[in-house]
Amino acid sequence: MTPVQCCFDNNWNLSEQLITGNFIKYCFKPINLFFYYQSEVFDIKGVGQFFFGLGTLIYAWYRLGIKVSIYNIILLIISWVVASIFNIALMTLAASSGFWLLGSTFVMNFAWRFKEYARYPITIFKFGLRILFTFIIPVAFMAYYPCLLIIRPGQVPLLTYLSPVLGIAFFYLSYKIWMKGAMQYSGTGN
Repeated sequence: MTPVQCCFDNNWNLSEQLITGNFIKYCFKPINLFFYYQSEVFDIKGVGQFFFGLGTLIYAWYRLGIKVSIYNIILLIISWVVASIFNIALMTLAASSGFWLLGSTFVMNFAWRFKEYARYPITIFKFGLRILFTFIIPVAFMAYYPCLLIIRPGQVPLLTYLSPVLGIAFFYLSYKIWMKGAMQYSGTGN
C-alpha cells in the first residue's frame, strides 16, 4: 500500500513525538495540523513497494487469465484507492491512541498485525471474526472486498459497492479522533 508507506509513515513517530514534547512544534503553524504532521515525512521505500506490488499484480493477473480491459483497470485503480483509504484510516486511528496512552507504539504494532488477516478471504473465518474484520477492524476492505470486483465479478456483495463510502467514513472518523487528540495536546513541559 504505497500511500501508507510514502505519505503516512510519520504515524509511526507520533508516540515518540508526543513523549519528547516535539509534537508541540506542529501546533503553532496556521495550517491543518494533520496535514502538516503527515506531510513532514515522505518514505521513499513505498515507491519500491509499489513497483514490486505492481509486478506481482501483473504476474497474478496473467496467471489467473483475467481479461485486460479499460473497465478492469479502472476497477483495479478504484479498488487500490479504497483499500489504501482503509489502511491509512486504520493506522491513523492506531497512531491517535498516542494522545491518550503513554508509549502507544504497541497499538500501532497491534493494528499492523491485524492487517496480516487481510491476506486471507473473509469467508474462511467464523462468523464472529467476519464481523470483527468487516465492521470493527475493517481489514477485509483492504483486499478481500475490493478484489472481488475483478476476480469474481458475479459474486460481489453489497459491501464491495459500499466500500468507497465506508472507507471515506472510516478515514473521516480516524481523522477526527486524531485531530481531537491533537487539539487536546498540551505538551510535556510545565
